Amino acid sequence: MAATDLDKASTERAVATSVDPAEVPSAAWGWSGESRRAAQIAGWFVVVALLGMTIGNHQGHVEDIFLVSLAAVMALMLVIDSLTHRIPK
Repeated sequence: MAATDLDKASTERAVATSVDPAEVPSAAWGWSGESRRAAQIAGWFVVVALLGMTIGNHQGHVEDIFLVSLAAVMALMLVIDSLTHRIPK
């Protein structure tokens, strides 16, 4: 039987990803990336934990200044991240 250029079309769709399975093993079975929702929840948990650490038996307030400023910077980063994610590309 002679070979022809007309082969049957495959019904499977090729998955186009920009992730190399050699670098990220989980890309081979379909998931590769990070969970934005889990990262946001963990970030807000850390902010609350940092603010909770200000309660205690501190004599000076140097620790409180560092804890509150670090929590504020982290909260600002989380807010900016959530706002920039909503902007369509």
